[in-house]
Amino acid sequence: MFFGILKVIGILLEVILLFNLLIVVHELGHFVAARWCGLKVEKFAIWFGKPLWSKTVGGVEYRLGSIPAGGFVAIPQLGPMEALEGETTEKGADLPPARPIDKIIVALAGPVASLGLAFLFACVVWFVGRPVSQAETTNTIGYVLEGGPAAKAGLLPGDRILAVNGHPVKRINGMGRMGDSVAWNVAVSSSPVIPVRFERNGVEKIVEVEPLVQPNKGWGRKNLRQIQIMPAMTPMVAKVAANSPAAEAGLRSGDLVIEANGRKLLSQPALAEILNATKGAPVALTILRGSNAGVGGSELTVTVTPRIPDGQKQARIGIFWDERGIVTLTHPNPFVQIKSSILTMWETISAVTAPHSEISVQQLSGPVGIMRIYYLLFESPMGWQLALWFSVVLNVNLAVMNLLPLPVLDGGHILLALIEWACGHPIHQKTLEVVQTAFAMLLIGTMLYISFFDVSDLVTGHKSSTVMEKSTETMTFSPSSSPVCPAATPVAKP
Repeated sequence: MFFGILKVIGILLEVILLFNLLIVVHELGHFVAARWCGLKVEKFAIWFGKPLWSKTVGGVEYRLGSIPAGGFVAIPQLGPMEALEGETTEKGADLPPARPIDKIIVALAGPVASLGLAFLFACVVWFVGRPVSQAETTNTIGYVLEGGPAAKAGLLPGDRILAVNGHPVKRINGMGRMGDSVAWNVAVSSSPVIPVRFERNGVEKIVEVEPLVQPNKGWGRKNLRQIQIMPAMTPMVAKVAANSPAAEAGLRSGDLVIEANGRKLLSQPALAEILNATKGAPVALTILRGSNAGVGGSELTVTVTPRIPDGQKQARIGIFWDERGIVTLTHPNPFVQIKSSILTMWETISAVTAPHSEISVQQLSGPVGIMRIYYLLFESPMGWQLALWFSVVLNVNLAVMNLLPLPVLDGGHILLALIEWACGHPIHQKTLEVVQTAFAMLLIGTMLYISFFDVSDLVTGHKSSTVMEKSTETMTFSPSSSPVCPAATPVAKP
C-alpha cells in the first residue's frame, strides 16, 4: 500500500510538472516578446486567483496562483484584463501607447512558443515512438451488441465498414483525424437513419442504421450517438489469477487467444459468450505465444474448464484482459503529427459549432479533465510515450485556438491591433474595458461549466464521457489570452 501511494504521488507530480510546462512556455513567449518590444510587464503568473507565492524582481511580479487553471502575463499596454489578472498598479492609459505592430508581435509570440514546444515534443515522439493499439487501426467489426442498432441492421462481427453516411472510414473508434472513424461520423450525423457501406466475404453491401443515445445518469455529460459495435481486437492476456482455470490450463501473461472451440475470436466479449454458452463444459482455446505484435510465435491448444462463482451467472476462467489488444509503435514525423492535430481540432470545433451536431461544449474537457487524462496516460503501460504524444496535440491547441479572433484570446489582441492600425488611432480605453471584461466573464463561465462535468467525472469515476476520452486521436480546445487557460479537450482513454 505504501508503494502504491508513492506511485500515485509520483504520477501526480509528473502530471502537474508537464501540464504547467505547457503554460510556462506559452506565457514565456509573450513575456520575452513584450520585453523585446519595450512594453511594460507587470506580472508573470502561473495559475489564477489569490497568489500562494509572489516575488517582485526587476519590476515584474512573479507569482503562483491558487487556482490551477492556466496562467497569464499582465501587459497593461496590450489591453485591460483585470477580470482575469486582477487589479493593476498601472493602467494602459497611464503608459506610453504601444504600436500596433508591437501588440501583434507580443500576441503572436505565445502561440509561436507553444508551436515550438509542440515541434520539440513531436521530434521526441518521432524518435521514441507512439504506442498504437490494434483497436485504433481497424475498420473491421469485432463484436456487435445484441439488440443494438448495428445488430438490428444486420451487421456482423468480421464485417469491414467502408463508409458511414457517405464518408470513407478507416477505423471503428476515434474522434476527429480527418473524420476517418465510424464513431466520429455517427456522432456528428444529424439524420435519424444513416447509411453504412460495408464488405462481407468480398461483397460490398449497404444497410441503414438508426443510431441511439444512451441516457446519461445523474448530472453527467450527455452521451453521443452510437451504433454499439466494437473493433476487431485479438484478446490478449494481461494477468492470470492464481489457482484459476486459466492458471491450471497453463495460460500466461502476453498470450493471444485466437480461437475458442474452433471459432475465430475477434473480441473478448465473443469469448465470454462462448464460455457462458458451454455452461461449465471444457473449452479448447488456441493460443499464440511469444509473438511480436501478433507476428511469429508458437501456436498451441489448451483446454480450460470455466467456473461459475457462487451467486453469479457468468462463467469465468480467471483472466484479466489487456483492453488495448496488440500494441505497435509508430514513428510519425513531426510535421505529420502537427498537421493531424490541427485538422482534428478544426473538425471538432466545427462539430461543436454545427447547429444539429450531438457534440457540444459539454463534451469538451477543461484543466481538470486534461490533468485527469494525463494521469490516466501515465498510469497505463507505455504511459510516458502516450503523454508525450498528447503534449504535442495540447501545445498545437494552445497555439492555434488562441489565434481565434475573439477578445481575450491572442487572436483578439491581433484583431484589435489591426483595427487600430487601420483607423490610425488607438481604440477608446473604455470600449476596450467593456469588450474585454464581457468576453473574460464569458470565458470564466465556460470554464466553470466545463469544469463542473470534469469534476463530476473525477468524483464518480465515469469513463469515456468526453470526446477526448472517446478517441485516441486527441483534439484540444483551450482559450487563453495573455492568459493561457486550457479549457476544453475533445480523446478516448488509451
